[in-house]
This record gives sequence, structure tokens and C-alpha cells, in this order.
Amino acid sequence: MNTNQKTAEMANMKVKLSMLWLFGEVTLLTFLVLEFMEQGVMEGIIAGNMRGLPLGPGTLLFYAVSLLIPLVMAFLSLTLKYSMNRWANIIVGIVYSGLYLMDLVAHLAVPYAYAILMGIASVVAQLLIVWYAWKWV
Repeated sequence: MNTNQKTAEMANMKVKLSMLWLFGEVTLLTFLVLEFMEQGVMEGIIAGNMRGLPLGPGTLLFYAVSLLIPLVMAFLSLTLKYSMNRWANIIVGIVYSGLYLMDLVAHLAVPYAYAILMGIASVVAQLLIVWYAWKWV
């Protein structure tokens, strides 16, 4: 493989990883919008809790950071050098796969079809990130 082909393959993988991070983020945001439409959710938020958790500054900071990290990863996937890029995507992808999988399992207890669909899509996107980064040589 010549240098031009390696450069094109590198750029292609960076775009692929970045798009998967963005796909996962949009999936999560879509899920949140749909969740707000569930009966009683808005009333709970107005009362100061969501999913049984108090909506204090700490909880809101957690949500903000968890929503910001995939956006940062989308940017870093395009800008980091190969080795750091690969390992950042593997490590953060595994962490987010676990988080999204736990969220999916929690939603199986109260099965809403949209939640299961969005949960599966999020987990698959994260697993693809890990897979592509792992196979990236």
C-alpha cells in the first residue's frame, strides 16, 4: 500500500469514527426528547427529579459531561494522531458501551419500544467504534 492509500485510509477511518460518535449522540438526544413525552416525566422534572434521581447541580453536571464527551470524541477522532486516536476511541468507546448497555437493561424493566430501539442503536454505535478502532492498523 502506497503513502497516498495509507493517508486516504487514515482519513476515512477518522471520519467513520467521528460519524459514529455523532450518530450515538443524536440517538441519545432523540431518546431524551421522546422520554420527555412519556406520561408523568415532565411532572417529575418539574418536581425536581428524573428517573428517581434528584435534579440537583451534581446530577445536571453529570448529564452535561456525559453529553459533552461524545462531541469531544467526534472532534478528537478527526484531529488526534493514529495511536492516541485509536486508544482513545477504544477506551472511551468501551466505557460508553457499558453505560449505554446498563441504560438499555434498565429500560427493559419498563419496556417502551422507542427506548429499546434507541438503546440498541446507541450500544451498536459504541461497539462499532470499539471494533473499528481495534481493527485499525
